Amino acid sequence: MSVHFEEKSGVVPCPTPWGSWYQTMEEVFIEVNVPNGTSAKEVKCRLGSRDIELHVKGEEIFKGKLFDTTMSDEATWTLEDKCLIRIILMKTNREAGNCWSSLLEGEYCANAWVQDQMQRKLTLERFQRENPGFDFSGAEISGNFAGGGPDFSSLQK
Repeated sequence: MSVHFEEKSGVVPCPTPWGSWYQTMEEVFIEVNVPNGTSAKEVKCRLGSRDIELHVKGEEIFKGKLFDTTMSDEATWTLEDKCLIRIILMKTNREAGNCWSSLLEGEYCANAWVQDQMQRKLTLERFQRENPGFDFSGAEISGNFAGGGPDFSSLQK
């Protein structure tokens, strides 16, 4: 498909005091609102495979152990319009069942409704990848979708 699944179906953001984070099967996106006029020189961002740290203008925004491992050599951050930092982390485990329930261990947790919606979205994304001829971007899902949804791999085609 020429358009990414999340672009067609939207995202399920988890609000935080500094902005929000959301996820796909492969990536975790972090959006941090910063004071207007912030320059890249005022941003200190360390992206490890298991931990993350962000300081803006000398003030710690967040620091801690990530919910799960990421590929640190593929992580990036950008400062957009001098008011938004966007961080992209590549998940090590890219299965639909790997739905992060928080950004950091014990911090910035998704509430039960947001977690449910995130898992639904990842399950639909998995269905889309397994069935590229269909469009699941506007689909609704109910039933057993926790852990990535039902496993149809043993069914004959």
